[in-house]
Amino acid sequence: MDVAVAERLASELLTPLGDRWMHVQAVAAAAREVSAAVDAEERDLLVAAAWLHDIGYAPPIAHLRFHPVDGARFLEAQDAPKRLCALVAHHSCARYEAEERGLTAELSAWELEVSPVMDALCAADMTTGPQGQRFTFAERIAEILSRYGEGSIVHRSVTRAWPDLQTTVERTTARLAAVQPR
Repeated sequence: MDVAVAERLASELLTPLGDRWMHVQAVAAAAREVSAAVDAEERDLLVAAAWLHDIGYAPPIAHLRFHPVDGARFLEAQDAPKRLCALVAHHSCARYEAEERGLTAELSAWELEVSPVMDALCAADMTTGPQGQRFTFAERIAEILSRYGEGSIVHRSVTRAWPDLQTTVERTTARLAAVQPR
């Protein structure tokens, strides 16, 4: 699935969701900005995944109410490439929330990819606020934790995922620094 198709699909399904659509647009822009951290032939995949990472929030496809799996299932039904589906399924350390929700088996339909592309996707998501604001990683984590109550599944998941999420952002930052002209 190319970037234009991903953008169009995300627009069709997420525009009615207001802030979520603003967030997705900004994550796609951030993904473009950090795309130098991945191999040139994978940059379009990164940006397409950014457009689609939250597609599972769209009411017509939100069957489990766990957006990474709902999104990946929908994309798979659209014959999207397996790797794109896996990036959507596992974005931003979704495995922690899947464990909290008892949905590990559902998430395991897609292989967890540990790569510069996944790192860059997570970095773009974890530095973009809910209305598309640019945040530092620490600001984004604080925003998520404040938006969800302390006992909530999301709060517990993000608290557990925090070190792994921070590592993805740090690896992306280091890769970008390595390719920037001095």
